[in-house]
Amino acid sequence: MRNRIMRAGVAVLLAAWGGAAQAADSAVIFTYHRFGDDRLPAANTRLDQLDAHIAELKSGGYAVLPLPQIVEALRSGRPLPDKAVALTIDDAWYTVWENAWPRLKAAGLPFTLFVVTDETDRGGADYMSWERIRELVASGLVTIGSQGAGHPHMPALSRAGMAEDLARAQTRFQVELGRAPDLFAWPYGEMSLEAAEIVREAGFKAAFGQHSGPVWSKADPWFLPRFPLNETYGEPDRFRLAARSLPLRAVDITPADPRLTVNPPSFGFTLDAEVPGLDHLACYTPHDGRAQTERLGERIEVRVAKPYPAGRGRLNCTAPSLDGRWRWFGWQFFVPQ
Repeated sequence: MRNRIMRAGVAVLLAAWGGAAQAADSAVIFTYHRFGDDRLPAANTRLDQLDAHIAELKSGGYAVLPLPQIVEALRSGRPLPDKAVALTIDDAWYTVWENAWPRLKAAGLPFTLFVVTDETDRGGADYMSWERIRELVASGLVTIGSQGAGHPHMPALSRAGMAEDLARAQTRFQVELGRAPDLFAWPYGEMSLEAAEIVREAGFKAAFGQHSGPVWSKADPWFLPRFPLNETYGEPDRFRLAARSLPLRAVDITPADPRLTVNPPSFGFTLDAEVPGLDHLACYTPHDGRAQTERLGERIEVRVAKPYPAGRGRLNCTAPSLDGRWRWFGWQFFVPQ
């Protein structure tokens, strides 16, 4: 029944957005953390920014869909509307309930809340309670996902440690909500191939990082990108640029494991399809600026001069499209201490 409803929903949306001519195989996913909390600007979105995001989504010709519907379309090969968008929020801070939820509910915008169960169990003024989370679920607008129990650096754990954290969280979800989530968000956006294997074995359908770029039909389902938003990267013009972006269709990514053993990496990817405007392709890292790129047919080789510092490291590659939108591919590395 649920799958039939989701298929019908996609069909209705495609009809509303122009039918097959508007069909796509990609979507943009945004992720937020805190709202109206200036204690941590790197994880906070100002309320004037959030209001501008909502106004853009309501007036800019977007199809704002529940995240599970996008995942199901990617898994099954069914088309998505052009300019499909999903909203996600990590960590279940109290400011979600206090500041974001009233605005998103009034706008009728669905979102997925990725919950850290240990923090929710501890309670306190900064986190939502299970009672509040149940109220969100009861609204029908909110899907719950997992960020594990302890919000650990997953690639730094042993296999047993990763499995234990996931299982502990799923047990708490089952007790408090009556079901365990099947969508997972990597704490800090940090993933490794070993960690992805554990997440897959735990029964999740997809897992999401915190690297920029649209999701598309051939993206790794265990490392799907989301555009992170905060005070610096949440201004209306940047939000609009990201919301309208198209995938830079990267496959055969090397090294395949985001957990680096060679630093800086010899990074590269192959383009799944011809991309107009590729002469203007540029790749950047936060720690070293613009990287050197070399095109070998459909293969793009990217060379970063300086090693990534320990922890998280990102790479973003963009190229203009012919219709004024930007093609975007992002990646995040985990550099062991």
